[in-house]
Amino acid sequence: MYNNPYATIYNSQANIDRINNQIAELERLKSQIPTQTMQQPASLTQNFQLAPNNNLSVMRYSNSMDEVQKEVVIGDTPFFSKDMSVVWIKDAKNNIKTYELKEIIPKDNKDLQIEYLQAQIEELKRGMKNNESNDNVTEPIAKPIESKEPTTVSTVSKSNKKSKWSSRDTKQYD
Repeated sequence: MYNNPYATIYNSQANIDRINNQIAELERLKSQIPTQTMQQPASLTQNFQLAPNNNLSVMRYSNSMDEVQKEVVIGDTPFFSKDMSVVWIKDAKNNIKTYELKEIIPKDNKDLQIEYLQAQIEELKRGMKNNESNDNVTEPIAKPIESKEPTTVSTVSKSNKKSKWSSRDTKQYD
């Protein structure tokens, strides 16, 4: 089989037959392609419908109320000032509501304690002012009357005669 001239001719003839079969197959496929492309494609219909978007996620920035009034909106639309301190909400009827924004800063225990102590200081200051205003009143405050009489009465010594005062009658005066 090696060095056999008839074997190489046979193999080359088989290769040529195989190549000719592939060419015939390609020619057949090539003839089918134009007939498939000649068919009418299905018609496409595109409908574009624009509907208002009621989504408030769209933010707009404005410098003043005049700019907000000039804008045309379809639905409720918020307009924020550049420093985020004011928000205007404009609806489709051109009604505008204005809100003031304030940042809320979470407070920890230390901040709460500081606020509590500051409130106590302010309360003490108000109490001091009230006391000062009471001290400046020109009306005299009623004071107890001082008497020059002694507050105690001494007992009279006993004698044979019955005395007018006895020890049990001794009284203290306030």
